[in-house]
Amino acid sequence: MRKYFSYILFTLLLAAIACACSDDINIRQDYEFTVTHLPVPKRLQVNEVAEIRCTLHREGEYDDTQYFLRYFQYDGKGELWMDGESPFLPNDTYRLKNRTFRLYFRSHSEDAHNIEVVFFDNLGKEYPLSFTFNNEQADGEKQTGEALNEE
Repeated sequence: MRKYFSYILFTLLLAAIACACSDDINIRQDYEFTVTHLPVPKRLQVNEVAEIRCTLHREGEYDDTQYFLRYFQYDGKGELWMDGESPFLPNDTYRLKNRTFRLYFRSHSEDAHNIEVVFFDNLGKEYPLSFTFNNEQADGEKQTGEALNEE
């Protein structure tokens, strides 16, 4: 009886070990991310440049993840670019090379500017940021005719 019990116990242990081993390795690749930025000016004169200092924050690390951006300009005329690069074309995709980077926006009109920058990775995650710049004349009045809040 004792001999049969040890065979049954050995068989159960062997079955438990066999079931615990799996060829299916679970590797997580698609981590959430955010992009933060320092404060940016709310008003720009024509041809004035706003610097947008950004940092990409990832919840986890996966070496093969690549990050990109594209932008849309809903109102106004202007151009967006990154350090040392030519101006971006709206709706085109550009690769982020570093986790910290600077974007620059130059106003080309007296209108208000509304742009949306969408950051995304090659695994389908997205993070949008919106920026609004109003035009400011040299004397401090907004081009839209609204009065500035003075304190």
